Amino acid sequence: MPNQYIKTVKFGGSSLADAAQFKKVADIVLSDKTRRYVVPSAPGRRFDGDEKVTDMLYACHALASKGKKIDSVFDKICDRYNSIISELGLDLSLADEFKTIYDNISGGAGDSYAASRGEYLNGIILASYLGFDFVDAAQCIFFTENKQLDSEKTNKILGEELAKHEYAVIPGFYGSMPDGSVITFSRGGSDITGSVVARAVQAELYENWTDVSGFLMADPRIVKNPETIDVITYHELRELAYMGATVLHEDAIFPVRLSGIPINIRNTNRPDDAGTMIVAKAPKESSTTKVITGIAGRKGFSVISLEKDMMNSEIGFGRRLLNVLENHSVPFEHLPSGIDTMSVIVSTHELEGCRSNIMHEICVECNPDRIDIEDGLALIAVVGRGMVQSPGTAARLFTAVAAAGINIRMIDQGSSEFNIILSVEEHDFEAALKAIYAEFVKQ
Repeated sequence: MPNQYIKTVKFGGSSLADAAQFKKVADIVLSDKTRRYVVPSAPGRRFDGDEKVTDMLYACHALASKGKKIDSVFDKICDRYNSIISELGLDLSLADEFKTIYDNISGGAGDSYAASRGEYLNGIILASYLGFDFVDAAQCIFFTENKQLDSEKTNKILGEELAKHEYAVIPGFYGSMPDGSVITFSRGGSDITGSVVARAVQAELYENWTDVSGFLMADPRIVKNPETIDVITYHELRELAYMGATVLHEDAIFPVRLSGIPINIRNTNRPDDAGTMIVAKAPKESSTTKVITGIAGRKGFSVISLEKDMMNSEIGFGRRLLNVLENHSVPFEHLPSGIDTMSVIVSTHELEGCRSNIMHEICVECNPDRIDIEDGLALIAVVGRGMVQSPGTAARLFTAVAAAGINIRMIDQGSSEFNIILSVEEHDFEAALKAIYAEFVKQ
């Protein structure tokens, strides 16, 4: 069907947790004939305390790897799927699939294979319920020997395969290695599969259906009832996702970004909500454009601080410092500096087991007048394309935090001027985030 408007739609685990959710998904998909390619996750939790199917599959692998029987856990998985099939009234049996998966996991199949079967089985059920073709992701999504997505090979072969199917279900989360073995993306990787499929079929839109009505401007566990972001750019999203916003897997941006395909985050339980549009370039700013798009942050950072007279004139000082971190495979987050001072912010967990060695080697390589490491820091990113056109944004930000009685430990503004990152002590993190949100959103 050439030149037809095409949507790729992905549904998360909460959207496919049981038969009732399957029915909601079917209503959404079948209400729009342009929703032609569907990417499902494995069944998620149905209620508090429930187990995700993926977690149960990992548990099966863990038991098998210790030479133990997996029957008690595997039977729960079979019951979960059989319950969905029965309640949907499908004439479908997964008995042969269950036996194959049981035998493979018991026989030593890897954890990626085990985990991927959740999406695989859910894909078979959803395809049957929708009346769509089933396309196994292992046959058309490929990884390289170093376990990276082989983007161009995948785009070509997946595009050719899906061109044969007017409507199809492609399970999320996994693909295959060059030797044919199954490999998974990181957790949440069905988002990436959806993006890869959207690019391969040259979709006009990638709809990502989950249990929230889009991206929120702040963490609802900290800020009460934060507003939804209507439109966000890929660039803004990357900044917020890096700092902990988790509605969409951060790597899901790249395949669609290559083709300029927008992403629409939607709520399976509230399908009439517009959700959040993720676009390459935002609409032209207007009088209603918010100064900031969102706020996100994370705890668990440390700062390595050095002082040395005439540091600014010492050639190679920064390189030697960073070489020490590189030799210990420790990435740095930020590098604020002054004339005679330099600080490196790193994740605290990266220093585990090598803290003393790093301190010693920095002293040998850089000979600082003073060096220390301080833990217990949090980073907060304030992101917004409207900041560039709004004089005094930084002043408002710092004043709001200061008025809350919070000391800012570090400030870093990107060259694009659409994000400001500040560091506070961990015990001030929640209060700082609330103060910033109140200043820019709740006037």
